[in-house]
Amino acid sequence: MKVLVLYDYPAGPGGLATQGDLLYRGLKELGVDVHAVHYESNQEKEWYYRWFKPDVVTGVGYWGYIPQLVLHPQHFGCTAVPWLVADGYIANYQDVLNTLPLILVTSNWVKDMYVRDGISGRNIEVLPVGCDTDSFRPFSASDPKVAAVRESLGIRDNELMILTIGGDAASKGAQEVMHALAQLNGKMPPWKYVCKVWPQERTDYQNEADMQLARQLGIDQQVIYTQYKISRNFMPYLIGACDIYAAPSRLEGFGMTQVEAGACSKPVVSLRAMGMLDTLVHGETALLAGVASEVVLKEVEVGTESGFDGRRTVVFDTPRTVDYRANATDIAVHLGELLVNKNLRIQMGAAGRARVKQRFDYRVVASRFLQIVHEKLGIV
Repeated sequence: MKVLVLYDYPAGPGGLATQGDLLYRGLKELGVDVHAVHYESNQEKEWYYRWFKPDVVTGVGYWGYIPQLVLHPQHFGCTAVPWLVADGYIANYQDVLNTLPLILVTSNWVKDMYVRDGISGRNIEVLPVGCDTDSFRPFSASDPKVAAVRESLGIRDNELMILTIGGDAASKGAQEVMHALAQLNGKMPPWKYVCKVWPQERTDYQNEADMQLARQLGIDQQVIYTQYKISRNFMPYLIGACDIYAAPSRLEGFGMTQVEAGACSKPVVSLRAMGMLDTLVHGETALLAGVASEVVLKEVEVGTESGFDGRRTVVFDTPRTVDYRANATDIAVHLGELLVNKNLRIQMGAAGRARVKQRFDYRVVASRFLQIVHEKLGIV
């Protein structure tokens, strides 16, 4: 089988780039004839179509990338198998997607979203995102690289570190975590809450809003925001430095960092909804909060980024849930259990790593990709 993988290549630290790169690496290590190219590099993609003649072109992205991931390879007679995430709703390209013999999605929740929005589920298969369990692994607290992370963040030896990572922290549930920590303040062992966000224009405003909330809750001296650019090489040590990983995400089609935390043997506090239902097991690898509320839209305004000629309003027949909010009291209970019980942290962390190695290691995912393509398309 000859496979061309389209993603943000060469891979940066972002989630979609990592998703594609780990599939590429996994297939290559399995001996598959595979190449990778940037999904927007039309001339280079065409070059591969003409000389490499791939059996399958798999592109990583969301439904708005259909022109790059599906229409472009189809124009050159290639079989396109997109590997898609969700962003709350699907506004366009139903006609294209419904003609495909195979669509890959990152979780059962993402599949449900595509079916809800008009895509036939007949040819949709779930393929989880891979995790590099060689890099994301347990580290000793005395490891000098881990100790250096804590020191750089100002975390003392007697303080427990709670961590959230995201493009911005609020979308990963940081505000709900802050409300929970305010309920626990003064009742728990010493703690610090670290939010690692990506430096970009929109996060400047969001970070200030988050810190304003922390000040209002009286916990701002225990909340640390860091927004430097980092590489994937640093991520395992950042996660390794924490004691609890908390990310009750508001919208999550898979939950890559939650899985990476599990691979590092860290207990996870998250939300009982969306992609986390596939990746986390309540009471075993994680503690999951209930949903307190949902953000529902009756209509959205979309434009050329969604494949339309200009701006237009899409009115939904049935209102769409596009965001979730975790129950802060549930989060407080779960964080309270983990903060006071080291054995529980160790037990859940160990179970988390075992589950990630079994189900989400990037080599396991690559093998599953080959199996699905063979079963659905008959390609060997």
